[in-house]
Amino acid sequence: MRPLRSPWVMSAMTSLLAGYLRLTYRTLRWTREGQAIAEQVWAESLRDGRGAILCFWHSRVPVAPTCWPQGPDKPRIHALISQSTDGEFIARVMDKIGFPAVRGSSAKKTDPAKNKGGEQALRDMVQWLRQGNAMAVTPDGPRGPAEHMEKGVVTLARMTGAPVLFVGIAMQPCIRLNSWDRTIVPLPFARAAMVWDSPGRVARGDDVDALPAQWAARLSAVSRRAEAMVGETTPEH
Repeated sequence: MRPLRSPWVMSAMTSLLAGYLRLTYRTLRWTREGQAIAEQVWAESLRDGRGAILCFWHSRVPVAPTCWPQGPDKPRIHALISQSTDGEFIARVMDKIGFPAVRGSSAKKTDPAKNKGGEQALRDMVQWLRQGNAMAVTPDGPRGPAEHMEKGVVTLARMTGAPVLFVGIAMQPCIRLNSWDRTIVPLPFARAAMVWDSPGRVARGDDVDALPAQWAARLSAVSRRAEAMVGETTPEH
């Protein structure tokens, strides 16, 4: 996005979008399913200091802050966001609405040398989680394929012992961007749904190669459930 290379344009657009999202969040008409699961994980994270990993698909980034209430009774949260120009824009918006960023992304399989800060980001996330905090992760970002999960989330959960919370979010009406993941942008006063699944954990003896596909299926299932609750149709990617 060439306009975002201008500091002035970047500053103006991030402030404008952050302001729009903050106002829109206040008008959404929510239905929640399974929130007691999330509340139990939040409470255990604060009590045991083991952290938590919040997992949602990349298409839900603009509404992600709605699924992690801020306050002294909740673990502090950071979000993993890529180091691209688009990632810088997203990071600035998220920071303004309570989701500070850890910057980095997974290395491309075709060129592992281009790590994009992935190794440092992993170290930062592990340290943050071991301090009893939370990480928000989009396992199909930053470039997809949509709703496909690599091993990153599983690796992070295995290294830290933190539970992984799968959350599906949907709203109707909403804007669907013409992007690789068909990102949703909320509209004021939309019907909104949030669905939580029981936390994923990596136990000794688990097949870590099989877990990404299993967890991806669970995350897609709660996403489809949320969409059904508000009457949204899943677009083809």
